[in-house]
Amino acid sequence: MRTTAEEPILTQPHLHSSKKESVNREVNNNLAGFVLPGYSTFPQIGLFSYVKKNFSGISKATLVRICTIVLLSIGAFGVYILQSDFEKIHTERMNSFWGLTLIVITTSLLLYRIIFFLYHLFLYLGYKPIQSVSDDQLPTCTVIVPAYNEGKQVWQTLLSLADSNFPEKKLQLIAIDDGSKDDTWYWIKKAKEQLGDRLEIYQQPKNKGKRHALYHGFKLATGEIFVTVDSDSIVKPDTLRNLVSPFITNENCGAVAGNVHVLNKAKAIIPKMLNVSFIYNFEFMRSAQSKLGSVLCTPGALAAYRKGAVLDCLPNWINQTFMGQPSDIGEDRAMTNMILQQGYEVLFQKNAIVLTNVPETYKGLYKMFIRWERSNVRENIEMAQFIFKKFRNGSKTGTRLLFLNQWLNIITVYPFIILMMIFVLTHPLMFLSSTLFSIIMLSSFPVIFYAKKYNVKGSVWAYSYSILYAFGLFWVTPYSIATVKKGGWLTRDLPKKK
Repeated sequence: MRTTAEEPILTQPHLHSSKKESVNREVNNNLAGFVLPGYSTFPQIGLFSYVKKNFSGISKATLVRICTIVLLSIGAFGVYILQSDFEKIHTERMNSFWGLTLIVITTSLLLYRIIFFLYHLFLYLGYKPIQSVSDDQLPTCTVIVPAYNEGKQVWQTLLSLADSNFPEKKLQLIAIDDGSKDDTWYWIKKAKEQLGDRLEIYQQPKNKGKRHALYHGFKLATGEIFVTVDSDSIVKPDTLRNLVSPFITNENCGAVAGNVHVLNKAKAIIPKMLNVSFIYNFEFMRSAQSKLGSVLCTPGALAAYRKGAVLDCLPNWINQTFMGQPSDIGEDRAMTNMILQQGYEVLFQKNAIVLTNVPETYKGLYKMFIRWERSNVRENIEMAQFIFKKFRNGSKTGTRLLFLNQWLNIITVYPFIILMMIFVLTHPLMFLSSTLFSIIMLSSFPVIFYAKKYNVKGSVWAYSYSILYAFGLFWVTPYSIATVKKGGWLTRDLPKKK
């Protein structure tokens, strides 16, 4: 282990081939006689056999949590033992113009992040969801469920909506099959058989995209409030009434975002991580945005809109283009933008919970994130056209700060990627240890947040998710910016037959 900047490092390639062989034989001989608890001695393949024997009874979830703690411990220890190296680099940078400039910029950004986080915390502490109004006060409501290649899940979604604690005479339920290639239409008809006149069903002759399916539903809707629910989601009995109550208590409310939790978190590792991430991003971040009346995105999984606000922007929304091409992604963010532009407030209801399925594989996860990031860039460009105008009465400062923060995240992506690659190539161990240590520092608040509201055991997934994102998904945002012109849903196609 290197302890000072002056000590030389001896590496295996400097040995002659004959000496290499003797060293390898010596290592193998030592391993063959090494003793560990529960295992007598290592044979030639002893390391793998030992791991297999002693960890075979541990679940993958537990093993990932253990590995997470071990990695973060290594990171903290690495920062400690490489402290002299960090100090040397800092001194070198302080003594050069560009190095000093870099320190000033990064320190300023860090200070900004801290202040912005404290601002969010202040807003969050003042947030309270609107409690449900009485049955007599509830508005008429149309729930639209677009479905594509969803299979049986759409049936479960529709039944959960029908079981809502919402006056039946005030609820219109519409399901639209967007030209699915699987048995989705069968399950929609199955739900129709069970629900009868309570459910209206329609099938588009070919797949035209979620935006067009929703447009079809909006044109058929008769309610005062339009609610959109993804076909892979389940709502709780009181979700709908909690979701639409802000429209009664606040005349300037144009849209409401629901609180999204993960439905399939028991099935795989990635959904467990995403559940903690979703809860933090919705119950903390969107709670703060709601205090400003400026939730930036009403999620496709569950959102409600005032009828007049939707109809006023519907032609622009369905005909929206980006760089000359029809927009086939980001329909939820686009609708939110257009409603904000009309001067309405967009709120968040923590007590309106929906459980939705998320990708269970790495490939599915990065495809979902690519779609989200492309949409984010596109809609930030659209938002720039009205955010500094008088788009609403009252204070607009908080909304503008949210917008500027979004753009800061975008414009700093490439500079930080370049700096990261330089750091990786020149000081790989320092990069690894400092990144892991940063994860401890930056992810501890989501961990504490989740642990306090739910449970300590599940909170560790916030650390695991941060490690996955830092080392496995860091490329998504720069790639999405570079390919922002591309569209496509990416995650709804059927698996290809071999």
